[in-house]
Amino acid sequence: MFDRSLLKRPRKGGNRFWKNIGLGFKTPRDAIEGLAYFFVNRGLLQCPFTGTVSVRGRILAGTCHSAKMQRTIIFRRNYFHFVKKYQRYEKRHSNIPAHVSPCFRVKEGDHVIIGQCRPLSKTVRFNVLKVIPAGASAFAKKAFTGM
Repeated sequence: MFDRSLLKRPRKGGNRFWKNIGLGFKTPRDAIEGLAYFFVNRGLLQCPFTGTVSVRGRILAGTCHSAKMQRTIIFRRNYFHFVKKYQRYEKRHSNIPAHVSPCFRVKEGDHVIIGQCRPLSKTVRFNVLKVIPAGASAFAKKAFTGM
């Protein structure tokens, strides 16, 4: 039932383990054929495309608020909360730390899609699945500039 040949693809210098995570997300070219020095230590294990982490649960879309940590970003999700007393909506946001595989190049302001996985650290429970550069996306403008 499980065909291991589907997970590997020959490349110059040997084979690298990679998999298709499904859910309509393609495995990035850098994850399949990327340079080996990007995939060292735990970064390889925590990548959903080349590691042992499976994506399950929630899939969220938002923007990269901060990319200052190593292999981790702060994902900002803006939303409206209805206040019953005033029959109005108020702006709110939540910050979620997410692991970034070395096959992605994420900058602040980029639109990213993250997927829930097992706990990777004390606070990180999500993995970046897709990155849309800020200039190429309709979401490039910050929705809540006042916050």
